[in-house]
Amino acid sequence: MTQDVDAPRSPYASSYTRSAEAEARLVRLADARLYLCLGPRPGLAAFLDEVVAAGVDVVQLREKGLEWQPEADELAVVRQVARPRGALVAANDRADLAAFTGVDVLHVGQHDIPPRLARRLLGPDVLIGLSTHDPDQLAAAIEDPDVDYFCVGPVWATPTKQGRAPVGLELPRLAARLAPPFTPGAKPWFVTGGVDAATLDDVLGTGARRVVVVRGITQDAEPGPAAAALAARLRAA
Repeated sequence: MTQDVDAPRSPYASSYTRSAEAEARLVRLADARLYLCLGPRPGLAAFLDEVVAAGVDVVQLREKGLEWQPEADELAVVRQVARPRGALVAANDRADLAAFTGVDVLHVGQHDIPPRLARRLLGPDVLIGLSTHDPDQLAAAIEDPDVDYFCVGPVWATPTKQGRAPVGLELPRLAARLAPPFTPGAKPWFVTGGVDAATLDDVLGTGARRVVVVRGITQDAEPGPAAAALAARLRAA
């Protein structure tokens, strides 16, 4: 299904006023380096307590096909653990869940609800992230006033993005030129897709300074130390 390109622009675009809570979220987003994406798992609360304490800055719950109530229940667990430690909590794809579960962030893909329409549902205070896979999408995300951050990837093929061709390292290099990390006014962005301890140096070599990690933490035998090592390398870069 194609996006409704003729839909009216968000009433919040460009010049809307955000609450103090939203401004605090933006500050935390600007400082974030390590973004963890994971699905429901046994012992979720204990797992999150360990990895957020170790340096995870954003936690996204991502599980395609999960029904509304189970996903809302899992997001409640993520909020209860991550929020007290200062990590942002993200819902994936579902603007309805983001509107009613008290998360900090909604992350959408190119074929999900467009950011301008999500903004109309969510209001000005929930942050919105967008996945990008090519130069045109990347440039559009930088210019879109309803997008607070964007992701670039997948850099390498990964089972968490089945059917999505890898974009390689050139797209992060372009992002680093167009939105240099931590430059005043530059929109935050994260590299995703196959990022782990073994590939992080290649990612950092593009100029990127923020990453999304899945298996590099969730499948590590010692997830806390794995997260701490990644966070330390990112903050030292």
